[in-house]
Amino acid sequence: MSRLIFEKNKKYFSILTNKQAASDWIDALYAWLFALDEAHRNALSHLAKHDELQQQLQVLIYSVTEHKETAEEKARALFNQLEQVHSKLEEDLETVLRCDPAANSTDEVLLSYPGFFATAAYRVAHELWLLDIPVIPRIITESIHRKTGIDIHPAATIGRRFFIDHGTGIVIGATTQVGNDVKIYQGVTLGALSVEKEMAKFKRHPTIEDGVVIYANATILGGATTIGNHSTIGGNVWLTNSVPPYSLVYHKSEVIVKEKSNPQRAIDFII
Repeated sequence: MSRLIFEKNKKYFSILTNKQAASDWIDALYAWLFALDEAHRNALSHLAKHDELQQQLQVLIYSVTEHKETAEEKARALFNQLEQVHSKLEEDLETVLRCDPAANSTDEVLLSYPGFFATAAYRVAHELWLLDIPVIPRIITESIHRKTGIDIHPAATIGRRFFIDHGTGIVIGATTQVGNDVKIYQGVTLGALSVEKEMAKFKRHPTIEDGVVIYANATILGGATTIGNHSTIGGNVWLTNSVPPYSLVYHKSEVIVKEKSNPQRAIDFII
């Protein structure tokens, strides 16, 4: 029986190798993009690392396409796009520094902010997705999900100056469209109302227009749901309908505070 299981599992061996290699590659690319490794802070070593990272990507792409020319072409295409990706990330970085009073420096954000790291990985994975590279974009975003708790599908469309604050528990589905200058807090879900396989080719996730702020644990569902520009969505809101621009949407709950007449009795309970 164990021999039979081993033979059946052999087809997964290369996939598991790719998973770790892609995770290591996006970590190394992030460090290279922002010169976080002192060894690559001079021009020659920086260029050498560029070539090494491109070669590693080429190997990854070949492993899922088994076509040498395609792997070379698409790895080159991704690296030709990196200047534009870096430009967007610099705007994202400036947005974090401007919007978060707890952010004291660029280095602090680059080294310790999971939201920015997840955004950077998403922007690279999205370019790979646009190049029709199978598997690798999902492996990249899932590796970041594992590290940060932030789950962004590489097919999602996210505009400029995007800011994730805290980030843990955020889910952004594949057909989500996010505009410019959007700010999202921890626990936000931009998801689908229906998960039937027949819906795979339809827009299932919401559209978030420019300048929207979505506070912690809000859930916004459905492909027809649009959050109008410059709206604010409060914490714990559940939305399946569109709201117009400049809306304020909030969940109202009642918290009752009263003096306990018998404190000893109040804490004498069994869970």
